[in-house]
Amino acid sequence: MSNATAGNTRGATFPRSAQPRPYRVLYFPKTILEDNRLSTSFRSRCTVGSAAAFLGGLGLGVIHGSKTAALRFRAENSHRFPTTSTGWYLYHKSKNYNCMFSGINEGFKLGLRIPVWTALFFYIEEAIDDFRDTRDFASTVAASLTVSGVFSIKNQFNMPTAARTAGAGLKMGLLFGILQDAMALAKGRRVDYVDSLEKWWKDDATLRR
Repeated sequence: MSNATAGNTRGATFPRSAQPRPYRVLYFPKTILEDNRLSTSFRSRCTVGSAAAFLGGLGLGVIHGSKTAALRFRAENSHRFPTTSTGWYLYHKSKNYNCMFSGINEGFKLGLRIPVWTALFFYIEEAIDDFRDTRDFASTVAASLTVSGVFSIKNQFNMPTAARTAGAGLKMGLLFGILQDAMALAKGRRVDYVDSLEKWWKDDATLRR
């Protein structure tokens, strides 16, 4: 009876949910959190990073838009400044309304653009980590340089401006990557280049004896 049962189950197919799924970055991979960057999943990092980028872009856009609108309003009305107290009251009231609406408009424009580049950065970083099968600052620097290059191409920057953009991306990627590695080491996760340096140091100390 048991042999017959074993023979019947030998050629049986298991349900799709029971089959192991391949590791794919495209579908927001779920790995052990301790091995992930910042001990958080890719979905969480991308969501929180994009939300922070939206808030930062919103604030910067409001400040820049309101200042630009104030200068524009002053330039457009420089030939007809009011001469009475009531006129100055209406002048500043119109100026404040103009600055407020222009700042909010510019804030939402910038706030909606920056999260796209932020999500692209996290996605490229995760893809490089998956390709290299390790997580360190090199993937962060590569992702930052890639995003800065795409940004320069999209905006058709000249060579000096593109070089400055790449330099800024290199600095930010290096700083953010080393910060992530430091947090990983503080939480006990192994980092490959740190292990290699430690091994080289021990071998060199052994040879000197």
